Amino acid sequence: MKRSNTVQKSSFFKKKNRWDNISAYLFLSPALLGFTIFIALPIIATFALCFFDYNIIQPPDFVGLDNFKEFFRDPNTPISFGNTFKFLAIFTPMHCILGLILAYAVYRIRHGRLRNVIRGIVYFPSIVTTASVAIIFVQMFATDTGFINYYVRQLGMNNIPWLTDSNLVYLTLAIFSFWKFIGTTFLYYFIGLNNVPESYYESASIDGANTFQIFTRITVPLITPTIFFVVVTNMIGVFQTFDEPSLITNGGPGTATRTVALQIYRTAFQSNQFGYGATFAFVLFLIIMVVTIIQYVGQKKWVVYDYE
Repeated sequence: MKRSNTVQKSSFFKKKNRWDNISAYLFLSPALLGFTIFIALPIIATFALCFFDYNIIQPPDFVGLDNFKEFFRDPNTPISFGNTFKFLAIFTPMHCILGLILAYAVYRIRHGRLRNVIRGIVYFPSIVTTASVAIIFVQMFATDTGFINYYVRQLGMNNIPWLTDSNLVYLTLAIFSFWKFIGTTFLYYFIGLNNVPESYYESASIDGANTFQIFTRITVPLITPTIFFVVVTNMIGVFQTFDEPSLITNGGPGTATRTVALQIYRTAFQSNQFGYGATFAFVLFLIIMVVTIIQYVGQKKWVVYDYE
């Protein structure tokens, strides 16, 4: 009798687990379907397209590894990847570090309404269309007609070539990127800061810790999961930088800001070399994947998840 009850219970739990699994997959199916259609299949199609010469007008022509051979011979390859890594070296630390400092400063404001107003002001540029902001920035930083240089001339100085100097243009694009996109990073950090238990701060204050010690020894270690997420997403975003060089500098001056994403666009959609453009895209995908995997492996040594 006991054995019969045990068998019945085991059968019941097996059926329950089966239905739980079916329910889980049903709930996940929209996300899995979207991932398959919009991410997995395009990645596979891009990889396949790397082996063809295709211009939409004529049927695809299989060329084997010719696109990859051309990729390594093309002078645009080191230029576009070099510029992309320049953006990576400037934009990622800027967003990850300044975003954290800004979020912590707003978080420490004790007046609730003032904190909410400042939070809204910081995040507002993120919801404004990039194209409209880019048009305004081009007018602002124009060498001869921009109002920034108007005030520079009023101070008795010469016009500053914000958009026409190959080195200074990175500062201009960094200003644009900070104003336009810092709100998203700020919001991630702000949410992470709100998840830190107040008891840690109270204990630190009782022990006599100052603001800097609290920030470096309590706040930063406890929000390392958020920092890790911000670093990974920012690096992936910067690798795909397109809006700033496309809308503000058009890849110039010369080739100073021609990124890989912009090179892909020009190769595939302007020159109709879709197979060769797919080669750039797939190589960029591999680089992003390798960098992300390295970050996921390395995060085990510095990210703290079990502080509660």
